[in-house]
Amino acid sequence: MSVAGLFGEYRHKIDAKGRLSLPAAFRKTLTEDTQLVVVPDSKNGFLSVYTVDNYEAWVDALFEKKGGYNPGDRKHVMLRTKLNASAMPNAMDAAGRINVSAKQREMVGLEKEAVLVGNTDHFEIWDAARWDEFQSSVDLDELLFS
Repeated sequence: MSVAGLFGEYRHKIDAKGRLSLPAAFRKTLTEDTQLVVVPDSKNGFLSVYTVDNYEAWVDALFEKKGGYNPGDRKHVMLRTKLNASAMPNAMDAAGRINVSAKQREMVGLEKEAVLVGNTDHFEIWDAARWDEFQSSVDLDELLFS
């Protein structure tokens, strides 16, 4: 299932068990049957959440920059293996929450307050303090008025 139309910024708390409520706008697009993939971006400090189809399309796009995935190329195999090993399957529960693993929360410094950010075909989960720093470091006028 491919998903599009995820937009907006939403602040939510992560409970002691690592559960995070999804915004109503996201729950309208996703269902309990939607299989999700959570991928850490430890360099930039957030988690990306894709549907399986959108995750596979994203991985394909990464390898397209390298001429497409080549299973005969050892480096390609190692890169894909490392990427897939860091990705964790997930799904929304009946209460509209996902469970973010302790390992992934630790990898990106995700504490108790999270910001969920829609990014068209996926959403991101940021630690609130890191998101606020990011927001103050990006000047949107550069895109809108240049």
